[in-house]
Amino acid sequence: MATHQHFILHKPYGYLSQFINNQTKRKKKMLGELYDFPEGTMAIGRLDVNSEGLLLLTTDGKVSEHIRSKKIEKEYYVQVDGIISNSEIEILKKGVEISIEGEKYMTKPCKAMLISAPNFPNRTQKIRDERHGPTSWISITINEGKFRQVRKMTAVVNYPTLRLIRVRIGAILLENLTLGKVKEVANLM
Repeated sequence: MATHQHFILHKPYGYLSQFINNQTKRKKKMLGELYDFPEGTMAIGRLDVNSEGLLLLTTDGKVSEHIRSKKIEKEYYVQVDGIISNSEIEILKKGVEISIEGEKYMTKPCKAMLISAPNFPNRTQKIRDERHGPTSWISITINEGKFRQVRKMTAVVNYPTLRLIRVRIGAILLENLTLGKVKEVANLM
């Protein structure tokens, strides 16, 4: 029986959730720059280059498939442009229509609520300052993970995402993970 390795990471802003850059024109920061991962390591789900937070990695495809399934909750803290109201949060909870590769898609019901600004380190690239208007923070918990889903959901209710941080996958929490540091763990389930 093969021994697999599992890792958790606080992915910084500006890194791709992959190991090989398929783009020839632009040099992107890759996960392999943060740690010497064993061959065959894969990110479980992805965070786009502008997103931060909890990223799980493994050499075990079965673990990856289970965690990406609809059985596992993924929670995000989202800073949005403007002061979002409870009525928009209720719309998000019920599901909204977004576009996935040009096709209309109705998101599944989710958990969403207004939260206080979390205490995270400032992003390496400044988001904006107060003269551009107020912002607010919400928590969104989904059981699916379509391409840029959370960003598309907040845009539908006219509150574009300014900052997106994944804080939880199942029972695994981002808290106490140092930005950009990788931690090997015995298992992910």
